[in-house]
Amino acid sequence: MSFDYTPFLRADLPAPATRFGGFPKYNFVGGHNDAGSVPVADLAAAASAVLTREGPTLATYGLNSGPQGYTALRQGIARHLGSKAGLACSADDILVTSGSLQALDLINAVFIQPGDTAIVEEGCYGGAMTRLKKLGASYVGAPLDGDGIRMDALSNILDNLKAKGTVPKFVYTIPTVQNPTGSVMPVERRVELLRLAASHGIPIVEDDCYADLIWDGDRPTAIKGLPGGDRVVYCGSFSKSIAPALRVGYIVADWPVLSRMLPLKTDGGTGALEQMVLAEYLAGSFDDHVAALRSTLKGKCAAMMEAVNREFGAAAEFSAPKGGIFLWVTLPDAVDTMQLFKAAGAEGVAINPGGEWSADAAAGSHKLRLCFANPSVEEIREGVAKLAEICHREFGVPVRSGNVGRSG
Repeated sequence: MSFDYTPFLRADLPAPATRFGGFPKYNFVGGHNDAGSVPVADLAAAASAVLTREGPTLATYGLNSGPQGYTALRQGIARHLGSKAGLACSADDILVTSGSLQALDLINAVFIQPGDTAIVEEGCYGGAMTRLKKLGASYVGAPLDGDGIRMDALSNILDNLKAKGTVPKFVYTIPTVQNPTGSVMPVERRVELLRLAASHGIPIVEDDCYADLIWDGDRPTAIKGLPGGDRVVYCGSFSKSIAPALRVGYIVADWPVLSRMLPLKTDGGTGALEQMVLAEYLAGSFDDHVAALRSTLKGKCAAMMEAVNREFGAAAEFSAPKGGIFLWVTLPDAVDTMQLFKAAGAEGVAINPGGEWSADAAAGSHKLRLCFANPSVEEIREGVAKLAEICHREFGVPVRSGNVGRSG
C-alpha cells in the first residue's frame, strides 16, 4: 500500500491529471508544429558551435548575462524585431521567458488583482482567459471581423466601462495572425487602437507569437513599434517559428515595467541551453527556415480547408486564415462542439471546442478550432472525414459529405 497523501493536499486543487497515453491518431489540437520542418541539423550545429565557444558560462546562473536572459539572444531578438516588425528596441528592453505563457503570467502578475477587468478579443487564446480567471479577474470580449478587433465596438466597450467607473487594466490582442481566427490587423486599425487606448489612459498587451507565420512574410509594424507604442507590453515566442518544446519566449517593455517583472521571475532563469542554441541559430539560417515553414503550413492549411469543405459542405463556415496553424470553423447552432469533442476524442479525433476559445463560451459553443500543422495531409483528410461522420451521428450534421447524402 502506498502512502495516502489525500488528507494533506490543498482543497482547491484541480482534478488529477491522467497519464499521457500518446497522441490520438488524428490530432487537431494544441499549438503543435510540423515535425519535418524542425531544423534539427542546424540546431545541432548551432549547439555544438555555441557550447564549444561559450560552454563555461553555464557555470553561472544567467550565463554571465544577468536575470533578463542571455545577452546574445536578446540582441538577436532585437535585430529580428527591428528588421521584421518595425519595432526598434535593444537587448535592455527584453526579458527572456520560459515560453509565452510565462510572459503572460508575468504581465498578469504585474497588472492584475482579484476583481480587475481586462478586455480581450471575442475569439481569444484560451490560455490568456484561463489565467485571468484564475487570478479572480473578469474580462470583456471585443467583437472581431476579418481585420481583428472592431474599433467601433471597442470604443463602445471602453465608454460603457467608464460609465460604470471601471478602468480596464489592459486590452489584450493578437493582431498578427490572430488565434484562433488567423486574421491580420491593418496598420490603420493599429493606430486607431493606440488612439483609443491613449484616450482612455490604458495599456495594451500585444501577443505576437504567430507573426512570423504570415503567409506572404510581410509582417505589419508591431503596435509597439508605432508612435505611442510606449503604452504597449509586447510578447513573442519561438514556439511556432521553430519548435514548441523549446519553451523560449520574451517580453519587450519599457524599464518601469520590466523592473517590476524581474523580482517576480523567481525560476532561476529560463533554460540556458535553449537560449544559447537559439541565439546562435537566429544569426544563421532562421529566415530561410521560416520561409520554408510558411510554405509547408500554407499547403497544410489548404488541405484542411479543402477537407472541411468536402466533408461538411455548407454546414461549416470559415474564413481563410492569413497565416499560422489554425482553422476557426463555425457549425450550425445545433452542434455542441464540447459534446463533439468528447465523442470524437473517444474515436481518436482530437479537436478544440470553440467555447474554450471564446470570451463568451456560450456564443462559441458551435465553433471549433482545428490545428493543421502537425498532422500529415493524408491524416488531415482522413481525420476530417472521420469528424464529419461522428458529427452527423451525434447531431445530424452535415447532411452531405463530398456531394453524397448521409442517411440516418
